[in-house]
Amino acid sequence: MNLFASDYWDPSELILIGTFTGLIKISTMLIALAGGGMNPVTLVLKNTVATSLLIILVYKIRKFGVLTLFSVISTLVSLLLMGGNPMSIAGVIISGFVCDLFIAPWNGFHKPIRLILGIALFDFLSRAVSLGYSYFLYQEQMGMFIMGVMVVALGYVGCLMGLGTGIIFVKELRHAGIIRE
Repeated sequence: MNLFASDYWDPSELILIGTFTGLIKISTMLIALAGGGMNPVTLVLKNTVATSLLIILVYKIRKFGVLTLFSVISTLVSLLLMGGNPMSIAGVIISGFVCDLFIAPWNGFHKPIRLILGIALFDFLSRAVSLGYSYFLYQEQMGMFIMGVMVVALGYVGCLMGLGTGIIFVKELRHAGIIRE
């Protein structure tokens, strides 16, 4: 597996990664807006949808670097279009790379359990990096940090629900012939 070979990534795969990244960003933003802001229901639903779509993406393109590319594109879109925090970019990209390294050994991109665990780890690590940065900023106001921890924990519950719904969606897409492996 040579990640830097000119034929490693097909243009259609790169387009699919970008399309799914945009779809995840737009759908989560629309869910948050339709729910009237970030209330607990829309927070859980938003993370459920995002994780489900991420599972479909990783099942469709089973190559090393998918989560890293997704992280790069997602953080750039968040930074440029939605006013995301530039300090968390490095942590999210490192989280994607670490999870690609977690999935890759022993042909892990062809084993469903490694894909699911890798995505769960990606969601956990990216949230842990955000919480670490928040702790650095709000250490004098622990009440604000604790509220942030509660919101992030509730969002991760949505991610765990998204793992289950993503598996169901993948089974249906496999039955429809869209996902072939």
